[in-house]
Amino acid sequence: MSKKALCVGINDYPLVGNDLRGCVNDANAWAKLLIDHYNFASSDVKIILDKDATKVNVIAALKDLLKGAAPGDVLVFTNSSHGSYEVSKDSDEKYDELLCPYDIDQSQIIDDELRELFSGVPQNVKLSVVLDNCFSGSGTKLPLMDLRPRFLPPSVLGKKELINPFLAKPNSAGTISEEQMHDILLSGCRDNEFSFDGNFGGTNHGALTFCAMEAIKKAKYKITYEQLHRRVNLRLSKMNVNQHPQLEGKSATKKSQIFV
Repeated sequence: MSKKALCVGINDYPLVGNDLRGCVNDANAWAKLLIDHYNFASSDVKIILDKDATKVNVIAALKDLLKGAAPGDVLVFTNSSHGSYEVSKDSDEKYDELLCPYDIDQSQIIDDELRELFSGVPQNVKLSVVLDNCFSGSGTKLPLMDLRPRFLPPSVLGKKELINPFLAKPNSAGTISEEQMHDILLSGCRDNEFSFDGNFGGTNHGALTFCAMEAIKKAKYKITYEQLHRRVNLRLSKMNVNQHPQLEGKSATKKSQIFV
């Protein structure tokens, strides 16, 4: 059995005024957690930060993470960055969710690309995915904290925006049921919300990552995905941070211990 991870964090974007503060800390924190508490060898945990996190580099690293995966292997992919959406060509009321690599002004990572990569993972490989970024949304009222949404409006990229993203729906092309998923996904928010970036406890992090780290530590590193999801949402609610992380995957995997 092998255990490997890829942790991506992007604070520094080439777009003026759109830098973040907590993404690099997130990537390093997830890597440290896996090495220190879940028996991942440091040589098997790859970290890609800022200008190195181009689309080409991230996709290549993901393919390397998944290459040769065999039943019993434990794989982890975490991404902390901006997120955005692209209006689907077939309808103004649908959109594709995007991860924003460093070179977002030239490239983008569409959710369908990730789905295609993960669909090739063999059964009984435990692939955990943590996406601490916005998927879409606009006009959300910020909570009374110094927070910044991890969201790049399509207009910044010279692209069309939805009139009202909250009434729109993600593109359903290629959608599969949770029981058919080859990975378990913990996302920072709903598909029409922001994930926030801010100072928590004196350190900059994503709200999802900060709350997840606190919950995992309090549980002494023995916690299921369901328990983690529930406790992260409870912490965010108590902190008055208006985002709702989602957990998607097979029912049996949700009830299993994280990263083992």
